[in-house]
Amino acid sequence: MPIIQDEEFGKITIRRSAAATQIRVRVAPDGTLRASLPLHAPMFLVKHLLKTSRQELRKIIATAKPEYQYKNGMQIGKSHTLVIQTTDNQPFSVARHGLQIIIKIPSLTLLNDPDISREIRDVVIAALRIEAKSYLPKRLSFLAQKYGYDYVKIRFSHASGRWGSCSSSGTISLNIALMKLPFELIDYVIVHELSHTKQMNHGKDFWALVAIGDPHYKIHRRALKLQNPSI
Repeated sequence: MPIIQDEEFGKITIRRSAAATQIRVRVAPDGTLRASLPLHAPMFLVKHLLKTSRQELRKIIATAKPEYQYKNGMQIGKSHTLVIQTTDNQPFSVARHGLQIIIKIPSLTLLNDPDISREIRDVVIAALRIEAKSYLPKRLSFLAQKYGYDYVKIRFSHASGRWGSCSSSGTISLNIALMKLPFELIDYVIVHELSHTKQMNHGKDFWALVAIGDPHYKIHRRALKLQNPSI
């Protein structure tokens, strides 16, 4: 199936269908976007949809995000811990204090309330972004120097349905959700994107480059498919 690469949304898989009467976009199980369109519809219509409907597509991705069950003591990223305190006389609040995300919640309030979950998620995203900005640029620079890669700059995302991407101009985008992963999978994603600075496809030469930086990439690639880049 044809694939379109978008700087924000990453890989969009295109599927033509005789039953399709218009372009429809949905989120695949791996978190990427899939577009279905009529058999003879021109491809530029999908690109036009990407250009003009970014806010709607972000909402589609957000709606498809898994619901997380927040628990006292759970780890957030590599260094943050969630602390849940039940209160009787204080309103709900959530804030990051050092390496703790402290949730104060009235005894009769549910954590899975949509408004409550949204506020918690915002603080979790902030914590992951802090971790990502502290760790990922250094690791990217180290691996680039070790294996002889050049890149122009790094940018961070969390709205994308993929772990990372590399533009033709040399900008490497990394999802802050990487901080949820084991370190070896973070390295795999970084090596994968660095390899795209020399090979923009997923052909034999590309995977040969990945194998140099990550000899166990096949194992890590399979493991990564079991994870979700959504936050």
